[in-house]
Amino acid sequence: MARPFILPVLDDAPLAPGLYVVATPIGNLRDITLRALDVLAGADVVLAEDTRVTGKLLSLYGLSAKLERYDEHGAERARPRILAALADGKRVALVSDAGTPLVSDPGYRLVREAAQGGHAVFAIPGASALLAGLSVAGLPSDRFLFAGFPPPKSAGRRTFLEELAGVRATLIFFEGGSRLAASLADMAAVLGDREAVVCRELTKLYETVVRGPLSELAADPQFTAPRGELVILVAPGRETEASAADIDTALADALTRLRPAEAAGEVAKALGLPRRDLYRRAMELKR
Repeated sequence: MARPFILPVLDDAPLAPGLYVVATPIGNLRDITLRALDVLAGADVVLAEDTRVTGKLLSLYGLSAKLERYDEHGAERARPRILAALADGKRVALVSDAGTPLVSDPGYRLVREAAQGGHAVFAIPGASALLAGLSVAGLPSDRFLFAGFPPPKSAGRRTFLEELAGVRATLIFFEGGSRLAASLADMAAVLGDREAVVCRELTKLYETVVRGPLSELAADPQFTAPRGELVILVAPGRETEASAADIDTALADALTRLRPAEAAGEVAKALGLPRRDLYRRAMELKR
């Protein structure tokens, strides 16, 4: 039996004027911070991607606030009005539907213009899907790159991934369920069959974390078309000591059996090097 939620005593100290970038839960609504509740209770206006989603969060905690929609479609029109409110000494809170604002959304433009206008900007930290995924993945976390959503079509996605192939860091992506299997397959083809982790429904009742090589994850039936957005984490490529001569030898051997693009892909997987660079060298050797 679930325990009823008891709203903690909020800090009634007045908020300083400025823009507050407020993290909200990514699934479990109890992951809100006490400071975030203070800000949402004291703000003159709360900017939300979807006022219905944020309205449910506020209602759960017994808070009422003036809600205004702020998303990528209406941001350009809304910013002048928001900046004018900040100039009048208002307290403005910016939230996303889930997680930390500005991560894969257009809120950075508002923060930039507010700062350029001399207004205070405050970070109210909290939940973040990419950091939650990194914390449970078991992959190297001393260096990581958040790459956002890959392009929706395979050709663009492979070009996008080729640019990341040489990055010596754990790669983190967001992806929609309908494209998950195709994205994993393209990652295996371009990045090599690296160890990877797929996180679904983080912090929710049916939270799932699946680990394995990219090729196995791409073929996993449960990832054919899962619902919702997911976090994909891919291990760094292997460090290589291959010399230019070693690379040319490997490419020359592959070119006896394969076309240049395929030869570059095979050697990229074997040596952990960017496929694009190897393709250029393969074309030189072919000529």
